[in-house]
Amino acid sequence: MKTKSFYFVVLLISTLSWSCSNNDLNQSTLKSSLYKSVQELTTATNVISTTIGYQVLSTASTDNKVSLIKSSVLSFDSTYNSILLADIAGIYDYKATCKRGSMSAFRFFTKTGESTDMIVRLPEEKVKDPRVLLHFIPADTLLTNNYVIDLSKYEYHFNRYLGWDYQMASTINIKNVDAGALAIQSSNSKTNGYKYASEFVFTDGYKASCTYASGDTAIAIYAISDGTKVLYSEKYTAIRGTKESRHHEKQYSLTIGNVEIVRSMGKNGLDSAKVYVGGVLQTNSKILIVDIDASTADGTDNSVINHKRELKITFDDGTSATISELLGTSVTTIRSLFSSLRQASFATSIIDLIAWDIYTNKV
Repeated sequence: MKTKSFYFVVLLISTLSWSCSNNDLNQSTLKSSLYKSVQELTTATNVISTTIGYQVLSTASTDNKVSLIKSSVLSFDSTYNSILLADIAGIYDYKATCKRGSMSAFRFFTKTGESTDMIVRLPEEKVKDPRVLLHFIPADTLLTNNYVIDLSKYEYHFNRYLGWDYQMASTINIKNVDAGALAIQSSNSKTNGYKYASEFVFTDGYKASCTYASGDTAIAIYAISDGTKVLYSEKYTAIRGTKESRHHEKQYSLTIGNVEIVRSMGKNGLDSAKVYVGGVLQTNSKILIVDIDASTADGTDNSVINHKRELKITFDDGTSATISELLGTSVTTIRSLFSSLRQASFATSIIDLIAWDIYTNKV
């Protein structure tokens, strides 16, 4: 009997000791886990920033779908016009010409072959400086068409008054080196508002994606992943009441590796932010979320990526750090990356320009 009692006490003490040590382990992993996850993210951004794909994304354009839509229909009707991949398929080569005329893409691009995709070949120099794309310079005759855009998907449905729906998917190759794959979806209508999603898959497997949606429920999502592993994710959701013009935060989350920070709407407003490591709540740590300039914030994208939010983490040992401090120079790379993904790239604008000229010459 005494033997049984002795083993019971030992078992009870062992169980309590394991429980306490396990709880301490969960509490103490936040700092080490976060620093490890930040290091993995930093490694990824350092690699990404040196790739050809990052250089491609860094070349932005001011062109957009709205400029095309304004010319699409002369009078109001509910019919959507369309430009599909089958309509524009073929191989198009850049050819320098001093011929005067309109700003039509066909002054500088010639269809040279057939393909089920749309393949556009032009000099890298013209991509790096979009302002000179449709302007002849005598030295252009010496340039080589070493920048290749291979479009495997293209759907553009539009109506001047009702809006548009756009999808594309492409790969880019520069000087016979693959740069990555770019995909874009966007739409705009009075009913559903504006929606935009884009992603770029780098040749080493890293992927950057962003999503934005306006309307009564506004959503902004930014993510960097390595295969199936999420290295960085930031999501902001806001809602607008029937009698309000501004949006109010509903939920916010920031994920770096296996560390997740979440703040949601409660009964009387926003709950305090909570932090998890591998799904385990860290009760001894505190999160302070600060909107940098609330007076100018529109309430639809209050994020670290958008320069409108900062997070301060106080660890269970009493030390603290902000997300920007932890990320260091990586935050600049990440912001630049998503700034490019939030708008149409120069490569996309070239595709759209040629597609529009094909369309207008057919109708």
